[in-house]
Amino acid sequence: MEIEEVHKNTKLLYQNKPWNVDGAEFVKPGKGRAIYKLRLKNLLDGGVLDVTFHSGEKVDEASITNTEMQYLYKEADHYVFMNTQNFEQTFVTEKQLGDKIKFLKEGTLVNVQLLDELPIDITIPTFVELAVVETGSSIKTATVTAQNKSAKLETGFTIDVPTFIKEGDVLKIDTRTGNYVERLGTKK
Repeated sequence: MEIEEVHKNTKLLYQNKPWNVDGAEFVKPGKGRAIYKLRLKNLLDGGVLDVTFHSGEKVDEASITNTEMQYLYKEADHYVFMNTQNFEQTFVTEKQLGDKIKFLKEGTLVNVQLLDELPIDITIPTFVELAVVETGSSIKTATVTAQNKSAKLETGFTIDVPTFIKEGDVLKIDTRTGNYVERLGTKK
């Protein structure tokens, strides 16, 4: 593909490694060809690289496929996902998942990006339902502001919740912010 077609979030192969374009800047100097400055993030190890290309140069686009998978379980430092179409299992490292592990419970459907059958990124649902397994005590005081307490969820993640939340409650959590959205009921 031509360098002019590259934009933010394009997946490229550069130096035989897969990269995501985190930033693309077009510079037109007074003389000479236009310059494209790209900030690349390595899809395998998270490293960042700044590179410059000239107008008319070609780059290789990475062939990425998106596949729906179901989270099964954790094994050592790997998380096991199953393809919902052919039931093949894929292993993803804890480092690749990052903060997303806070919201993963068995049975969660996710979108896995694959580069030649190698998982490079995972998209989790925007909202997840998680049960409270432990909650701190709240102190009732006369106050104008809303009171919060901490609650430990079934994934081990701890968040702030309103004081009326108790153990066994199922909560709706926004995975983009990690914040409590609403109480959905009690775990059966």
